Amino acid sequence: MSATIDPAATAWLLISTALVLLMTPGLAIFYGGMVRSTGVLNMLMMNFIAIPLVTVVWLLLGYSLAFGDDAGGGLIGDLGHFGMAGIDPTSVRGSVPELLFATFQLTFAVLTAALVSGAIADRAKFAAWMIFVPLWALAVYAPIAHWVWGPDGWLASFGALDYAGGLVVEIASGASALALALVLGPRIGFRTDAMRPHNLPFVLLGAGLLWFGWFGFNAGSALAANGLAAAVFLNTLVAGCLGMLGWLAVEQLRDGRPTTFGAASGVVAGLVAITPSCGSVNTLGALLVGLAAGVVCSFAVGWKFKAGYDDSLDVVGVHFVGGIVGTVLIGLLATQVMTGGVDGLFFGGGLAQLGKQLVAVLVVAAYAFGVSFALGKGIDLLVGFRVSKEDETAGIDFALHAETAYAEGVHGHAPRRLGEGHFGRPHSDRPLDDDQRD
Repeated sequence: MSATIDPAATAWLLISTALVLLMTPGLAIFYGGMVRSTGVLNMLMMNFIAIPLVTVVWLLLGYSLAFGDDAGGGLIGDLGHFGMAGIDPTSVRGSVPELLFATFQLTFAVLTAALVSGAIADRAKFAAWMIFVPLWALAVYAPIAHWVWGPDGWLASFGALDYAGGLVVEIASGASALALALVLGPRIGFRTDAMRPHNLPFVLLGAGLLWFGWFGFNAGSALAANGLAAAVFLNTLVAGCLGMLGWLAVEQLRDGRPTTFGAASGVVAGLVAITPSCGSVNTLGALLVGLAAGVVCSFAVGWKFKAGYDDSLDVVGVHFVGGIVGTVLIGLLATQVMTGGVDGLFFGGGLAQLGKQLVAVLVVAAYAFGVSFALGKGIDLLVGFRVSKEDETAGIDFALHAETAYAEGVHGHAPRRLGEGHFGRPHSDRPLDDDQRD
């Protein structure tokens, strides 16, 4: 190994990579609890399948397109690392092995793709989703990652700040989720049926796993075990706390009671917003970012009913809107103590940085939405992206995966038929016993 590798930074990034990878199963549980009982397995599968699909295309093309040498204009990387060519255990990126850096960034790409699934829960064909994910990772995620984080990326050169993924992860996934929600159309019963989360303990457990992994997501992005990583770690904790308090305060004032669903959603909203700004704001700034996200996102999740788009699990209301909140507030709250040179408006930096953040938000949102809409439409024309009305009404777990999550009905859903196995599969030709006949 090269003498320039920092063992402490490498150890911290190894841990952070594992933490970020855990976020995708955590997201699966979070989303799985939010859907109805007849679609929970499909939701889990849509998240888990993103891990191998994105891994394959990342190793072949994605890493080179995102972090390879610029191919011109700061728009995309070259193919110098096609199939991870030229990268071995002696290769160094900063002060860590480049193989580790590539793996760390892979976990970001996996999670971002998985986030999109929440907008189309309960109605998407699994095969269509498997086509969409790798194409999206190459056509949407990799270019935006290059713009913001790649060598000579044009948004980085322009001066836009995104420490850990407000643009690359949150706004890209949120805009893409909106595009797919429009391609597929609303669920049967949207605006008329309650469609409540079937398992709130799952939702809270998933939020807890996401919060745990988010420390690796944000503090790991320092790529070092130093004071900046410590400050980012604290900012991540603070923003999650204030996001929860802000959301619960809105629920108390608006609805008269706080909810467990609101607590989990508020945590995630605060974490989303601090993702781009955790390396730019101080602790007080993190408090304001988290609080603003909790309040704003608690209202934003209701916009879909007025606008008519069915974002099933509020990817737009939390990730898109929360990502915008955190990215734009950099222009107001950034301090050179954290950024190493850039101050926001409230710290005497003027309006310049705010303008750069707004431009970056508009460009990334427009690109992600447009390409995702085109991909979704193309897949829909080729193979169909939405399940049949019959399968959607009956529940897509059994229709798509020949399994059900629960042996008996949950929250009013019909139990399995007599003679069916624990997972909904029919038994062999064994006749029903007397108890079953009764």
